[in-house]
Amino acid sequence: MPRGDAEIQVCQLGVVEYGAALALQERLRGEVQAGERPDTLLLLEHPPVYTRGRRTEPGELPMGEDWYRAQGIDVVDADRGGRLTYHGPGQLVGYPIMRIVDVVAYLRTMESAIIAALADEGVAARMRDGLTGVWVADRKIGSIGVHVSRGVTTHGFAINVANDLQPFEWVVPCGLDGVRMTSLYLETGRPDGLACFRRRVAWRFAEAFGRRQRLVAAARVAGRPTLAAATLEV
Repeated sequence: MPRGDAEIQVCQLGVVEYGAALALQERLRGEVQAGERPDTLLLLEHPPVYTRGRRTEPGELPMGEDWYRAQGIDVVDADRGGRLTYHGPGQLVGYPIMRIVDVVAYLRTMESAIIAALADEGVAARMRDGLTGVWVADRKIGSIGVHVSRGVTTHGFAINVANDLQPFEWVVPCGLDGVRMTSLYLETGRPDGLACFRRRVAWRFAEAFGRRQRLVAAARVAGRPTLAAATLEV
């Protein structure tokens, strides 16, 4: 899958509402498909939200949607693969919009990049046979769900860094009964590692795919003041 010296643009965003991030991905996907933009990796956070992938089943939200919304957590449908997951502040979300040929190789390469970034933080993570995502022993720390249209990806990965894990306890995350979630904070005891970890993930992602990383400002990618204002220091 590596493409030599090909470039990937990396854009660091702040907290972005899920619907706005989805619309941005769809626009960028069209630009990549048309050859108007190089492959792009968005790194951001979301306000509290449960997203339902294409294989989500009703029992994965056992309390009912109204109960979750009363807790301040939105519930939305997504066209990605996989099942239910949670996003919230303090969790690093990555949306690669890039051309691929082999979906399975793409998933495994993304998992390898996340594992390498966690190793840089002193956390020994791994893949698990038959499951998509990244694990620390029997605890899940990274989730992956993607969508591919005309050879270009949207959606991507979410890594628990310093986010509240309680919302995972209220649902059946990833459709796995009894799964335990963990975070970089729980594994290392370091509460302020998100900014540094963002940079590690961007570097390891580009490295895993054989790309040159180029940081770009949010305004150049988002094209809207509401997103451009959320730019983070890199």
